[in-house]
Amino acid sequence: MVIQDTVIPAVSWLRRAACRGEDPELFFPISAKGPGHAQHERAKAVCRRCPVQNPCLEYALRTGQEHGIWGGTDPDERRVSAARGQDRHVRIG
Repeated sequence: MVIQDTVIPAVSWLRRAACRGEDPELFFPISAKGPGHAQHERAKAVCRRCPVQNPCLEYALRTGQEHGIWGGTDPDERRVSAARGQDRHVRIG
């Protein structure tokens, strides 16, 4: 039986990420509305102060992250960006 190697994209920028010291669950709120809204906004606030926000967003777009807050964007914002082909020019904030 042959097991293929999984290629994991380099994420060296992750060592400088503001989210490193945060609970990872913060970045995966149940919803952007209702009870999850405050969590959604707290996660985005961490991203706004992050020195590697853009590489994080580029990673999320390149790897098709469908869940969570990445680079200060939620899944809906990333879908719109991908549909427009603006993966390097997303307005964050």
